[in-house]
Amino acid sequence: MNDRGHLLTEQHNPRSAELDRLSIADAFDVMNAEDAQVAAAVAAAKPQIVAAVEVVAGCLKRGGRLIYVGAGTSGRLGVLDAAECPPTFLSDPKQIVGVIAGGDEALKRSIENAEDSPDDGAKRMADLMVGPRDAVFGIAAGGTTPFVHGALREARQRRAATVFLACVPRDHAGDEADISIRVLTGPEALSGSTRLKAGVATKMVLNAISTLTMVQLGKVYQNLMVDVNARGCSKLVDRAIRTAAGATGLPRDAAQRLLESADWHVKTAIVMHKLGVSRDDARRRLDAAEGHVRRVLAGAE
Repeated sequence: MNDRGHLLTEQHNPRSAELDRLSIADAFDVMNAEDAQVAAAVAAAKPQIVAAVEVVAGCLKRGGRLIYVGAGTSGRLGVLDAAECPPTFLSDPKQIVGVIAGGDEALKRSIENAEDSPDDGAKRMADLMVGPRDAVFGIAAGGTTPFVHGALREARQRRAATVFLACVPRDHAGDEADISIRVLTGPEALSGSTRLKAGVATKMVLNAISTLTMVQLGKVYQNLMVDVNARGCSKLVDRAIRTAAGATGLPRDAAQRLLESADWHVKTAIVMHKLGVSRDDARRRLDAAEGHVRRVLAGAE
């Protein structure tokens, strides 16, 4: 059994050494102070995160997929980010995929030994028929998860782009990914519990990866969710109406009527209103501009 005590995420945190003696209020302050360091740690990894977005966006533009791979908290966060993309960006559920060691059951309860097999990680990539158009994004807070490294190794053999995210430096745990993102959040308030700062950092990085990738794919106009699934629940229908109203300057009732005439497609509605064109013409223009509303409007000036 390997000694993982050298890993940054496993080390002792002197700032929380008296956690069990503190009042609840003081213990909260300790944890909150630790969490406050996370944003700066993520910002320090900006060059690698930007490079990863460029690679992932390129893969998706070529018809490929983004495949998150992780175990435990890391795997759950990947599955969560993948699951949020279809309602937020109207993306194909098969475009961004989350793979967790142990399968769907591991989303609900911990299956600790599932992460120990690199062969299982490789098999999941083979089952997904990973190929050169795909980007496989491995997530391992401590940097050593065999399931993740096995998946990345198989992905490289299949000529997919590879990205690796960990919260330890490379001299603590190496990788062979095309892009290595290291977010150094330091020792946890509860020693070794990487669901804490490392988990927060992972969520922030994945938020940036998926959101900025979707911006590159034309899923955002200004800062508006213009590809929101307007046929979903009442909350999303309301958001679509408010988005159309905000982008066009129309009152709510008029924005809803516009959306109805655009078959509830927000981007189509915006182009119809701003250019005074029919639904079919708006869709043709959007198709020609690869879905980017701003390009359509700029091309009409």
